[in-house]
Amino acid sequence: MSDRLLGDGALVQFNERLTNSAAFGALFREGMDLVEETAAYLDGDGRNEAKALDRAVSLTYATESMRLTTRLMQLASWLLLHRAVKEGEMTLGQANREKTKVKLTAADPGPADLLEKLPQQLQDLIARSMSLQGRVRRLDATIHSPPPDQSAIGNPLVPHLNRLKAAFEQ
Repeated sequence: MSDRLLGDGALVQFNERLTNSAAFGALFREGMDLVEETAAYLDGDGRNEAKALDRAVSLTYATESMRLTTRLMQLASWLLLHRAVKEGEMTLGQANREKTKVKLTAADPGPADLLEKLPQQLQDLIARSMSLQGRVRRLDATIHSPPPDQSAIGNPLVPHLNRLKAAFEQ
């Protein structure tokens, strides 16, 4: 609030400050940790588990691991973009223009009956990535919501002042 005086009629924009919040920091760390954990799983235990699957489930495994990777890369892109805002490397307006390249709706998982056949660790990673995606979508909607129309807000004291003025003019 130090950079804006309340007396000048300007509103403090909460959405501009969200990237500096502890909640964003925690979300960023969780997202990057999930990316690393997923990469380690897919390159290690996941690869071994995939070899043991029958052909139909193996195809589902390949499809879902690609969807998971795509989803996480989009989320990581969004998180890194907003970390750049936090670090002062770009403005929120610049981030808003750049985020159009990020697809937060990309790569939703397939049907539940197919997912149930996958190794448990992959199922858990998919579920966690979907949870993260939901939280990032909500934060994105909050951060990038259009600013309120200040002219529509008006001064809440005006009706009271008008009544006082009218009462003393008689």
